This record gives sequence, C-alpha cells and structure tokens, in this order.
Amino acid sequence: MKTGVISHPRQGEIVLNEKYEDFGNHYLTAIMPAGVRKPKQKASVEGTVGKTATAIIAQLRNEVFHSLEEVKIAVARKLKDFNDAPFQKREGSRTEIFNEIESKHLRALPSTPYEVAEWVYGHIVNLDCHVAYKTNRYSAPYNYVGKKVDLKITESLVEIYYKSERLYSHKRFPDYLKYKWSTCDEHMPDKFHHAKWDDERIKKWAYSIGPCTSEVIDRIFASVRIKEQGYNSALSVLRLSKTYSAERLEVACDLALGKIRSPRYKNLKAILSSNQDQLFLSKKAETRSKELNQTVQGYVRGSQYYGGGDE
Repeated sequence: MKTGVISHPRQGEIVLNEKYEDFGNHYLTAIMPAGVRKPKQKASVEGTVGKTATAIIAQLRNEVFHSLEEVKIAVARKLKDFNDAPFQKREGSRTEIFNEIESKHLRALPSTPYEVAEWVYGHIVNLDCHVAYKTNRYSAPYNYVGKKVDLKITESLVEIYYKSERLYSHKRFPDYLKYKWSTCDEHMPDKFHHAKWDDERIKKWAYSIGPCTSEVIDRIFASVRIKEQGYNSALSVLRLSKTYSAERLEVACDLALGKIRSPRYKNLKAILSSNQDQLFLSKKAETRSKELNQTVQGYVRGSQYYGGGDE
C-alpha cells in the first residue's frame, strides 16, 4: 500500500514509510510487502479483510452510536462472535485455533502500545546535560555532552537516542508549558566541572558589564534547580555583548527588567535588534533633563522694578 511502502524497485532494497517501519520494530515484526501486481501473494490477507468487514462492519451499519466508546464496545462484541463462530469446512473456531496452536508461537506484547512518533535529528546535548525540544529541556547522561542525539517524539514521551541506542525516555511536557525541565538525577555528575565555564566565571563576566546585566544573570540562576541548568541561558545573554556592545546590553537589561520578571535571550535580542534600547536611553535622558529644569528656580526682576514703565 502506498501509505506503507515508499518505493518497491525491481532491484534494490524496499523503502518503507518511516513510521510504518517503526511500528514493526516496536512489535518485533518483519514487514515484508507483497510483490508489485502479485495479488496471490496476499490472497489470504485480502480474504480475511473481506470476511471481517462482512461480519463486523456490515452488521453494524444500521446501528446508531452516540460516542466512540459505544462503537468500540459494539465492534469488540461482533469480533468475539466472529472468532467464536465454528468453521464451515473444518473443526473448531478461530478462537480455539489461536489458543491451542498460534498463541504458543507468539511473543508477549510490549509493555507500552505503539504510538505514532515524530523524529527530530541532530540535537546537541548542552553543557547543562539537557537537550532542548521546543521551549522545554530534557536531560541526557553527562558523558554525552557536546554530542548529537536524535529525539523520538510521541504524544506522551520524549525519547533520546544516540546512534540508534536509546539513552532515556522522558514524560513529555504539554505544548502549553514553557521553559520546563525534566531532569534525571543520575544524568548529572556529583561535581560538574567544565574546562571553560562555571557559574562564578559567568557571574564575573556579568558584573563587569553592569548591575542590570548581573541582575538578569542572577535571576536566571535563581530560576533553575541546579546551577548547570542556567549555563546555556546565561551565556547566550552575555554573548549579546559581543554583537551589540556591553553598553547596549546593559541598557537592554535595564529596559527588560522593568517589564519581565526573568528576561532571557529572546527578550533581549528583540530589544537590541529593534533598537528599543536606544529609544529607551534617549527618553531616559529627556526625562532626566526635564527633572533638572524643574528643580532649577530663579527670580527675574523686570524693568518695572528698576525704573518703571519702559525704562
């Protein structure tokens, strides 16, 4: 079928739909497509589909259902009747054949059912031992820091793979949750050391720029459970000083702190790229000038004081 097989060349390997192949791998099942224009290779399957459609779908066609659960119950009931019905030309039924013969040759089903998944490739494990997916972060073992991993995304899980080896499975955060961390304590080393950066050096860099920048960095570290989780966010903010200058970053942090509880890279980047920091600085200078003018008071004596009239 076109939805399951991408290409079926006369020579060369058959290319399956990625999700269809993943479905087979989940249940340890070899998917062997029938030959092109070879209906006899799948005659038994087609016959079973027709019989099932007649026994279940056709018999339920005149019934009215008001929920999906009612449909499931009705289908399950008809399916049981179909399997329990005796064969016409041989002894027994499908249920008896399954229990007595087929079930002995089948593996147990996996503990979790298959879910349609999306694969995201080439994500790097950051210094904080986490991989970013959308706006949330999921931990990976610390010895994989700096390496590229692949993410298998389902409705309920985020699974991290390195060279086809699954490292860990996280419960996926709903899309409406932002900037959440899923951290396995075993992934974090007892003492996390990095040759180039640590929290003390990051804070020293921030303090050298100015008090507003240091306040932003302090708030970033205060918002995380372990300090390593703040490395990437803090460094991304400080690197803006190389692109826009330290003075502009300090002004942008001053502006952001007045509007946002814990400013991040995207907030400051938006301010700097749109020159809001320059407008903020000019308005601040105008306000200060007006305040100074209002505080300076003088007394001017006119011509009437000295001589009166036009003198």
